[in-house]
This record gives sequence, C-alpha cells and structure tokens, in this order.
Amino acid sequence: MPHIPASPALSRFRVLDLTRVRSGPTCVRQLADFGADVIKIEPTPGSDPSTEIFGSRHDYEMQNLHRNKRSMTLNLKEARGKEIFMKLVAWADVVVENYRPDVKARLGIDYESLRKVNKRIVLASLSGFGQDGPYVERGGFDQIAQGMSGIMSVTGFPEQGPTRVGGAICDVMMGYQCAFGIAAALLERETSGEGQWVQTDLLNAGTSLIDFQVARYLFKGDVAKQGGNDHPSTMPVSSYRTRDGYINIAASGDAIWKRLCKVLGHEEWLAMPEFSSDPLRVKNRKALNDALNTVLAAGTSAEWINALNAASVPCGPIYNMDQVFEDPQVKHLGIAASAKHPILGEIRMQNQPVKLSRTPGTVAVTTPELGEHTDEVLASIGYSKTDIAGLRDGKVV
Repeated sequence: MPHIPASPALSRFRVLDLTRVRSGPTCVRQLADFGADVIKIEPTPGSDPSTEIFGSRHDYEMQNLHRNKRSMTLNLKEARGKEIFMKLVAWADVVVENYRPDVKARLGIDYESLRKVNKRIVLASLSGFGQDGPYVERGGFDQIAQGMSGIMSVTGFPEQGPTRVGGAICDVMMGYQCAFGIAAALLERETSGEGQWVQTDLLNAGTSLIDFQVARYLFKGDVAKQGGNDHPSTMPVSSYRTRDGYINIAASGDAIWKRLCKVLGHEEWLAMPEFSSDPLRVKNRKALNDALNTVLAAGTSAEWINALNAASVPCGPIYNMDQVFEDPQVKHLGIAASAKHPILGEIRMQNQPVKLSRTPGTVAVTTPELGEHTDEVLASIGYSKTDIAGLRDGKVV
C-alpha cells in the first residue's frame, strides 16, 4: 500500500523513524498526523533483543503511537542493512532516533555520517540527558526525569513524600518539543539549503513543564514546596469538596474573588483583613480553604459548577477518564478519533490535538503490521524483486 497522507500539510517530507518506547514515537506521530511519509524502520525478528513494543502490536500503546506510518524491517547491524539505510537517507528529509547517544556512532548513523550522504538531512535525537556531559551514558526514563527536573518536589501534599504526575509527561513533552525543532529546522533549510541536528532531552522537557516554578527560582531564588492542589502564589485556586465530590475553582485576583464571594453568599469575606489581598489570601490559605469547603459542601458539584460559571468564576469538574470522554465539550472538540483497523475492526484513539483550518491532521491509517511496507519502500529506492528476495534470504530485511 503506498503512502496515504493524513494531511497535505507535511506530505512533501519523508521521515525515517528509528524510535521506540514513547518520546520518539510521540514526536514522529506529530509529523505523520500532518501527512509526512513516515517509514518506521524496525529490527528484523530476532536481531535486536532490546526491542520493546509495549506488548502486542494490536494493543493500545502501539495503536496510539504509530498510526499514519509505513513499516519496514531492516537489520542495521548488517553491512547490507546499513547500505540500504544510507540509500534511504539520501532519499529522505528527516531521521528521528532515541537510541542512547553512543549507539549512533557505533552504527555509523551519527549526524556527520548522515550529512555526508545528504547535506539537507535533519537528524533529530531524543535522549534522557542530552548527547554529551557527565550523565550521557545514563538511561533516561520519564519518572527519573520527573524527579530530577523538580516536578516531583512540587507535586503532591506536604509531609506525604514526593509524587509523580500520573502520566508520562516528560516523555510526551520531549516528543512535542522535538517535533517543533524538526519543523523549525525544515523551515530554516528552505533558506540555507542545509539540514542540522535537532536535540531534545528529558531534563529540559521536565523543567520546561514547570516553567513558572523554574522562573521563580532563577529570578528570585525561591525554592517551591509541595502545595497539594493549592496554587503556590495566588488564592483561592485549588480543589474543593462539594456534597458529592470535588471541583476546581480558580478565583485568581481581586475581581474574580469578589464574584466568588457574591455567588457563595458571603460578601462579608471581602471585609476580612486576612482575605483582603491576594498575598494575604495566600498567607492565610488554610483558613480560606476551610471556609470555602464548609460552604461548598452544601451543594453538589454540578450545582456549584453551573452557579460559578454563570457568575464568570472559572471552575470545572474533576473527572475520571470515562467521564472525560462523556463531556460535551470533549466530544465537540473531537479529542477521541475513530479508525478502522484491518484486524481489530473499529478502534478509538486520541486525536491530533493541534488544529489547522485548511490542512488538519487526521488518522488516515492505523498502525501497520511489522514490515508491512518493506518491499514497496525498497522498490521505491531501486531494488528489484530479485534483490529484495535475496535480502530476505540473508535476513537483512
């Protein structure tokens, strides 16, 4: 099956995808969703014992991360496999990899080697700790990055120990950052005619996710602590108990604070010295939260959300995952997408979150089977059926 672009936006670009696990595939999914011809290059069966595909190819992880791509198998440890890869590099625009930094050099696919074959190539490398430095040989994982970037030190409740965020946020952020870097490099190439090496890492991704806490420390020297669900520098912004659950309220600043007091029927709070300014409400957050929880416990979450929204006080429910996808705005935004898989039938997955008005990203095809497009990709760079049969016999593809 030839490439079916998911969008015309990036359909002129060819991408060689050497990534695995989550961060790299997240990056490449962005390119694939906007139409790039992505060739997912996977090890031949048995050639790489470290290969991880999150279990079954037909389970949610693989279907989530590898849609809109073509798949070919290739043994890069074989000389003929390396030769094929370099022919693909000459034909491609982008190579994306998330090996440990030293692996590229061992395989002979580092940036300088690729540039000799194609000076317009963009190499994108995702790693745990960057491409050099004292931690270059360490393995990078999302939770390690959450700890080292400071995220876990400001997440959770005081005295309860560090807490990870309940999603692989550093992996995902690094993937999005890398996709942006690739787009920037491709735009710059239109002027210079040359590619370049794009690098992202989990530590940078993690610190960028808590940017105001990072900025606060770098600018003022303040070391943030765990604050539970309270905002560290403006109140009342937190989660609050209702009769049947919890809701979030974000009454930041004096104007919204006044509207909150009015809708709750407690305008006397406006005259209380301890609540008279944002800094004082932050200082006296325990008393403030106690007062709010007492009042809010008299109504249901839905009742308060309706009343607060009517009064232009930012608020919202706290959903379980099943409730997320029953929300009318989530449905309106199309956050879930459906696609037809040749084996699994109709499946649902997360849609492309970035919207373009003329050339939107879509889910055009589901994750390919292992090596499904090997023959057609090889044919596109000049290999005959006889050549391909020989490569299969030699376990090169």
